[in-house]
Amino acid sequence: MRKVDPLKHQAKLQHILEAAVACFAEKGFRGTSTNEICAAAGMSPGNLFHYFPNKQAVIEAIVEEDRREMSERFAQLAEEPDAILAIERLAKDLLKQCADPVYAKIGVEVVAESMRNPEMATLFAASEASIKGDLVTLLRRGIAQGQIDASLDPKIAATWLIALIDGAVSRSVLDRDFKPKAYTPTLMRMIRRFLE
Repeated sequence: MRKVDPLKHQAKLQHILEAAVACFAEKGFRGTSTNEICAAAGMSPGNLFHYFPNKQAVIEAIVEEDRREMSERFAQLAEEPDAILAIERLAKDLLKQCADPVYAKIGVEVVAESMRNPEMATLFAASEASIKGDLVTLLRRGIAQGQIDASLDPKIAATWLIALIDGAVSRSVLDRDFKPKAYTPTLMRMIRRFLE
């Protein structure tokens, strides 16, 4: 039996996911066929199925990759002594991603698919719970350090902060005039006034 090189295997997985994301951003999860993903990745269906058993597994891997990246972001933010600055940095980073039409379309597509597909809904809910949990931890730290208004309920505040960013993602897809960079200063002011 041939040994699998873990680095090459991971690189191939990443290549497939990038090809799939481009296809999904163009045609949506339901409108994209496995053959289109294979063509974009430059591989045969048999080769693709060596990495992912079906299209659903590809979608799940994309959601999991996003959840992992968000966890890494929160781990870095934990080192920021000022909780409000950490939250502002997170919001700025996410707004920058909104400027990427592929990222924004995939974000909207994930939400839409989670409303149609119970498996996707479960995966999306777990990802959202992880992100919200990390944000609640950050808010609680800010409250404990006297940086954030102690009268705020961290869970409710986290929900509203997530809703703001989700709204920016939707806006960037639906409104051609929405330029995240131009709107960033106002968002930072809203976040700071809300939290202080």
